[in-house]
Amino acid sequence: MSTMQAWLLNQQQIRLGRKTRPSSIGSSVLVKNHAIGLNPVDWKLIDGRLGRFDTDTIPGVDGMGVIAAVGDTASHLRVGTRVAYHTNLRKDGSFSEYALVDARALLPVPDGLSDVAAAAFPCPVLTAWQAVQKLPVIAGKVILVNGAGGAVGSVICQLLAQRGAKVYATASPRHHAFLAQAGVVQAVDYRQEHWVERFAGMQFYAAFDTVSGDSAQQLAAMLEYYGHLVCIQDRLNASPVAPFSTCISLHEIALAAQHSYGSDAQWSELIAAGTQLLLQVQQGKLVLPAIQSVAFERLDVALAQLKKNNDGSKYVAVFA
Repeated sequence: MSTMQAWLLNQQQIRLGRKTRPSSIGSSVLVKNHAIGLNPVDWKLIDGRLGRFDTDTIPGVDGMGVIAAVGDTASHLRVGTRVAYHTNLRKDGSFSEYALVDARALLPVPDGLSDVAAAAFPCPVLTAWQAVQKLPVIAGKVILVNGAGGAVGSVICQLLAQRGAKVYATASPRHHAFLAQAGVVQAVDYRQEHWVERFAGMQFYAAFDTVSGDSAQQLAAMLEYYGHLVCIQDRLNASPVAPFSTCISLHEIALAAQHSYGSDAQWSELIAAGTQLLLQVQQGKLVLPAIQSVAFERLDVALAQLKKNNDGSKYVAVFA
């Protein structure tokens, strides 16, 4: 029985070991990984914040590689095709030489786009797209993105600006120049004690929060009547405004939940959008965060750095 190199999770720690290589059956596809994108959700899973996992579970949700084998109901896919993917975190994931992926979740990687860029794409960009889809109207609207220096927030800003929104943002100063180039009208430093006062007198049609439930709660008072609050990091279980006041709509984003609850039609819509956004990255119309590549054998070191300082940089582990 063939084995593969993989990072294995036990007792809130990962170690590099070996595990049986999975076989593709049904609608599953076996991908030989070339690069693996690291995300905050990965260290949260390892830390036990997302529940308990079986012994020697392989973490990781993002990856890129080539199709190595297909199941009997996925024969329309061609072995050797370059693909990127976001996979189900409740099953063995991307931190390995091979990953078993639902055929519905595969993104074709365009020619000319690097393996590293493709691996950095799925989680932040698909999350950002889902978040922006929550708004019924975008063009001409005044919108705030809180935490725009992060991977998801920076993509949200770009997508909103592309669709004609007047985008405002919070981010550390070192991200302000990039955000201005991306079309953000004004960015303020969220670490300033009274940063909210910089937007005094403004009412936002929508606010996207990528920071925490507490910060999302704070943004609610800045929304106009019938405004929209889109929570990406946490959810709000109750309305943060008084009854019969600003009748805001609450939205939550959970890309991982699509694996358990998404229909075939919803997967088709997501992958179609992702395919077009990958083309935008290849054409330079959508800019990903700065990427730092590390060897697969040092994936744990990069993940620890991401946990310590999530400054908007993107780490991608690559195979030699």
